[in-house]
Amino acid sequence: MVGLLDGVRVLDVTTVLAGPFAAYQLALLGADVIKIEIPGTGDLARDMGDDEYLKSEAMGAAFIAQNSAKRSITIDLKRAGGRDVFTRLVASADVLLENMRPGVLDRLGFSWDRLRELNPRLVYCAVSGFGQTGPLAGRAAYDQIIQGLAGMADVTGHPEDGPLRVGFPICDTLGGYAAAMAIAAALVRRNRDGVGHFLDVSMLETALTAMGWVVSEQLITGRDAGRHGNDNAASSPSGTFRTGDGPLNIAANTQVQFEALCDVLGRTDLVADARFATRAERKRHRAALTAELESALATASAAHWEARLATVSVPAGRVLSLGEALSQAQIQRRGLVHEVDVHLPSRSRVSVLGSAVHVDGASLGPSSDPPRLGEHTGAILNELGYSDNDVRTLRDEHAV
Repeated sequence: MVGLLDGVRVLDVTTVLAGPFAAYQLALLGADVIKIEIPGTGDLARDMGDDEYLKSEAMGAAFIAQNSAKRSITIDLKRAGGRDVFTRLVASADVLLENMRPGVLDRLGFSWDRLRELNPRLVYCAVSGFGQTGPLAGRAAYDQIIQGLAGMADVTGHPEDGPLRVGFPICDTLGGYAAAMAIAAALVRRNRDGVGHFLDVSMLETALTAMGWVVSEQLITGRDAGRHGNDNAASSPSGTFRTGDGPLNIAANTQVQFEALCDVLGRTDLVADARFATRAERKRHRAALTAELESALATASAAHWEARLATVSVPAGRVLSLGEALSQAQIQRRGLVHEVDVHLPSRSRVSVLGSAVHVDGASLGPSSDPPRLGEHTGAILNELGYSDNDVRTLRDEHAV
């Protein structure tokens, strides 16, 4: 299968998660992603994860997950030789992606004006916590900070025990997706008019835009969203319900679905109950309705009810552990999980996620293994026109 971004060169000057995740999505789509790392240390993610052996080899699980299908070159941008290498790379690239604090690349001599001089067709994407402008622009930010400042944590949890952090770095991931989408769009426009663009991606703004109806309700009605635990604030019965052996998510959001649910549970009497006659009444009497439904659900397993409700088109699904989620036949059939080789004496192959997008019926996985720090430095320098002797000189100067 031909990659949708074959022939596109991306310079990945990012660390940890949001930026590397964005570049990984582009790599999965076929782009040639060159990861630029600091000599000797590299991406902080190389030392992140629970596997101590992988971290000792500078191949932490957090790094492997977002950096397969990339090539690694080490460059010291504080040295003249390093800046010369970076200049040549910029001239050869289609995309420059970075997640430094605003102004850092500028102080190193590579402002947007300078980058445009070097390559008028360059798409430059800067990912940061708060964006390149505004009173918070210079602040450092991690995912949990953004969750709090976006109001995301405040609407998560139960009324009596929130606010609660979402259990994974959702703001980093959303920021990465937003950056990858913007880059792809800018490349389409660039290919039409030949002009590059500067993309300013704010994790805070991305988090707010991703909260959908919760934000819309605040903006349009002025009402705070509040915390509703596992209940869907917009509808009832819609949420997590107890069964004979574990929790089950059910979303009977329409009248037809509600009636079908009651029929499957053998509780058609609930349809005629005035407390549950309309969507609004069901929301008003949510606790009473939940109690009635759970008394019926307690007679069988969550898997039993999930299968039964699927036959009448009522959305339902068990609450799975992460291990169970990854081992589902649906995920295996679709080919989301891929194996890559880490080329280590005590560890050979590991599993990583590919893309959630299928192209022409094919799942997208990494085309190459995660790189060791600086693994491709010599080869990339040769591509840029440096001789082997030049490469030795740059290494001796600690520029690469």
